[in-house]
Amino acid sequence: MRIVIPDDYQDAVRGLDCFARMSAHQVQVYRDTVKDLDALVERFREADGLVLIRERTAITEALLSRLPNLRLISQTGRGIAHIDLPACTRHGVLVCAGIGSSDSTAELTWGLVLAATRFIPQEAESLKRGRWQTRLGIGLRGRTLGILGYGKIGSLVAGYGRAFGMNVLVWGREGSLSRAQADGFTVARSQPDLFEQSDVVSLHVKLTAETRGIITAADLTAMKPSALLVNTSRAELIQPGALESALTAGRPGFAAVDVYETEPVTDHPLLHMENVVCTPHLGYVEKDSYEIYFSAAFDQVNAFVAGEPINILNPEVLESRRKE
Repeated sequence: MRIVIPDDYQDAVRGLDCFARMSAHQVQVYRDTVKDLDALVERFREADGLVLIRERTAITEALLSRLPNLRLISQTGRGIAHIDLPACTRHGVLVCAGIGSSDSTAELTWGLVLAATRFIPQEAESLKRGRWQTRLGIGLRGRTLGILGYGKIGSLVAGYGRAFGMNVLVWGREGSLSRAQADGFTVARSQPDLFEQSDVVSLHVKLTAETRGIITAADLTAMKPSALLVNTSRAELIQPGALESALTAGRPGFAAVDVYETEPVTDHPLLHMENVVCTPHLGYVEKDSYEIYFSAAFDQVNAFVAGEPINILNPEVLESRRKE
């Protein structure tokens, strides 16, 4: 098959151990991201299949309508918010979504907690400029860690908080609350209570139509002036502009952010705020995770070629092909 892999920022895919699984295919890898429809059509025109790196490129009706050769989209990970699945079905494009790793994002989350509370990036930069110890950090032991969304990642971060001697408070849907209680964690009275009581709030909610904008300006301004908000989930969980305004007003006092409304980011208001640690969506960007993600995605391509597709999200496409 002719396979296109877009958005490989680090030129990492060809260096993965699992890339050998693509030896039977003609593979084109692009390192940059393009948003222009004509540019995407030009890149994908001859492709029989796409292997997408997470949610970096949107697959829309307008794009699909100009890709008559496309038969398969193999997604790395399970998230498909960027893929118009009904449009793929209408155009006869099979979509397969694989597995992912929770560990890497949970680890980065905790790295951001430590970086932001101990001012590690700022102090490292100050040292390079010849300045020695410029501010006091904030300890974690005995303080309250608020977890919004107790799924795989949220539960790992909660466990890290417990290991650091923090009081862990959880809020989320009914399933999250039941799992948190079963693991011995305290459940907040409400979402506002979580934000009011916590010294660190970490977001671990899946982005859906229902959760878009679930964190309001009122939630943020209810936080302590000394509190930290950490977002390694999705930027759109927060109402547009609310975080920037809240940080400017001093509640919360700090933020650590790995996700943005439009990526990749060349400029953003948060990048210019001294009380914010920003990273370029690194949650899943480490070799072990890439091997897991791409092994599954490449296996999906090979299974499709063998006539036995796996991890199918729109089986209607197969039913339609059988009737032809």
